[in-house]
Amino acid sequence: MRFGQKGKLSPRFIGSFDILERIGEVAYQIALPPALSQVHDVFHVSLLRKYVNDPTHVLSYKQLSVDPQLAYEEKLVVLLDRKDKVLRIKMVPLVKVQWCNHDVE
Repeated sequence: MRFGQKGKLSPRFIGSFDILERIGEVAYQIALPPALSQVHDVFHVSLLRKYVNDPTHVLSYKQLSVDPQLAYEEKLVVLLDRKDKVLRIKMVPLVKVQWCNHDVE
């Protein structure tokens, strides 16, 4: 529960951390952030994974203008798709919308 969600949806690995030193043959001391100060900083080599640098892991974002109530306004750019889903006794309209502060994905 320490790293977010519990059970099946919990992340298998978190972050990319620097290795401070090798302790023994199979243990490494890791530089953990202050938020993880309750976690012991020495890990067995089987619990570590090598991080391969990938530019797709870097997320780009646009600055939002936030008002004093910590809210921002979403503006509709275009309707991408529309269809009606038929349930047992009613029809539900589904609309795919592209907003101004979000990408098409």
